[in-house]
Order: sequence, then C-alpha cells, then structure tokens
Amino acid sequence: MNPVHYKPSTKSNPRCSDLITMAERELSAFFNAVTQSFGSEQAGLSAEDWLRELIEINGLPTSTREWRLITTKASTRLAGRVSASSLWTEQRTEPQIA
Repeated sequence: MNPVHYKPSTKSNPRCSDLITMAERELSAFFNAVTQSFGSEQAGLSAEDWLRELIEINGLPTSTREWRLITTKASTRLAGRVSASSLWTEQRTEPQIA
C-alpha cells in the first residue's frame, strides 16, 4: 500500500491556495485512513465518493468543518459498502441447515 503524501499546492491566489490546501489535507487523511483500515480498493472507491460529494455542493467549502462534512458523507457510503459486503460474505459462509 502506498499512502498518499500531502504536498502543499503552489497556486498564486492566497485564498484559493488555502482552500486547496484544506481539501488536499482532508482527502489525503481520509484516503490514508481508509487504506489502512479497509485496503486500497475501498480507499479508491471512497476517494471517488469524496470527490462526488465535493462536486455536489454549491461552491467550495471555506472551513475545516465544511470539509469534514464531505468526509463524513463519503464515510457513510463506505460504511454502507463494507456492511453490505460483510453481510453478503456471512450469508455465503454460514452453514446450511437441512
């Protein structure tokens, strides 16, 4: 597993740069946590979920709290996937009673 390493952006607009830095940190931390807990496949899917959540909002978040809300929504999708996968695996491995 190769973790995503945070690299500060070099954009010229200071306010835009701050927002990009917040986004990079939040997504990087989320991706690394999911990779460590659930593996690279789930991390990739979760990163896509995170980006979809970002696209769906109207404008860029301007606070850590707003970025964290995106992560929370993507985490909810991850929980649904992992839970559904666990249930499917349990149903396939439970002994059949005749």
